[in-house]
Amino acid sequence: MPRRILQGKVVSDAPDKTVVVLVERRVMHPLYKKFVRKSKKYHAHDEANSYKVGDSVRIRECRPISKLKSWEVVSDSDASAVSA
Repeated sequence: MPRRILQGKVVSDAPDKTVVVLVERRVMHPLYKKFVRKSKKYHAHDEANSYKVGDSVRIRECRPISKLKSWEVVSDSDASAVSA
């Protein structure tokens, strides 16, 4: 089964080797047929502590690393290999 890849913005880099990524998506309201923005925060593993607040990153689903972390930040070289 393929791992999901999401794109979002880093909103916190305070924990060690972890970034909090805000992912926004647009969904259509079932009754009013208007597009509504929904967002969710994911804790992602960042081994090198290289990403800072405001960076746009891609995260990939992985095995559970801790209670909250089951995503990892995909580096630019990995992201191009996955999408190709």
